[in-house]
Amino acid sequence: MREQHENIRRCYKTLLILLVFASVLLIGWIRLLTGPEFSFSLLYLLPIITVTWLVGKSWGILISILSAFSWLLADLSMIDRFSKSYIPLINESFRLLVFLFIIFIITRHKKILETQKEMAMLDPLTGVANRRAFLQLARTEIDRSRRYNHPFSVMYIDIDNFKYINDYFGHHTGDLLLITVVETIKQHVRAIDIVARFGGDEFVVLLVKTGEKSAALVAQKLQKQLLSVMKNNQWRVTFSIGLASYHSAPDSVDETIKAADELMYHVKHNGKNNIRQTVLKT
Repeated sequence: MREQHENIRRCYKTLLILLVFASVLLIGWIRLLTGPEFSFSLLYLLPIITVTWLVGKSWGILISILSAFSWLLADLSMIDRFSKSYIPLINESFRLLVFLFIIFIITRHKKILETQKEMAMLDPLTGVANRRAFLQLARTEIDRSRRYNHPFSVMYIDIDNFKYINDYFGHHTGDLLLITVVETIKQHVRAIDIVARFGGDEFVVLLVKTGEKSAALVAQKLQKQLLSVMKNNQWRVTFSIGLASYHSAPDSVDETIKAADELMYHVKHNGKNNIRQTVLKT
């Protein structure tokens, strides 16, 4: 399915580039027909902006050069209508500079928008996905799991007694603890797994293609490592973990997370610092 989507994307990109090339040649032809008294060079901005935004800066530069060159060819074909033979060359040089400046503005604006979009999906303190991003990413992975019949697991982690750290050591230490927890989690899960901060001291991990046995081992190893790191830093906190493993995905992502969340709260209300797991095969 992913390969099919990639093929469609390549075909769309190729078709777009061909249309842009055709539009540039058409505008040059219109210039040739109308003569030097009318200037339709602003029409070039549409293909230039389109290809820069949708395909990339390099293609935008190429189309800009082609646009200026096609206009120049049209002017050279009627060079006798200009008072000086070098006027078309000067005009197109300045026109090309304007096109390139517009490409710079578009590229800069697109980069800013992409950065803002990325930042809106990340937890500002720890750098991992926030709740909104997790729900989107998890939905994609769960749909893939449903399509290919792969198991997956969701781990909900809560830091026990975190309020004590903030109250006794201050929020700076509390923030450092949270960052350390995230770094430890990331070191003990795979790159394909999704780690997110859901609340002040709550984290969720989606373990892709991971059944109940492997998930249990990951949770046990992770909790052991987290406790060791906390002890080394003399932070008196522990970890309550709820773990839900699925052989078939439920209808919604919220429902998937809810099972692990309820297990985590069961641990917190029954002594804390433990792991509780359920396996759902429906």
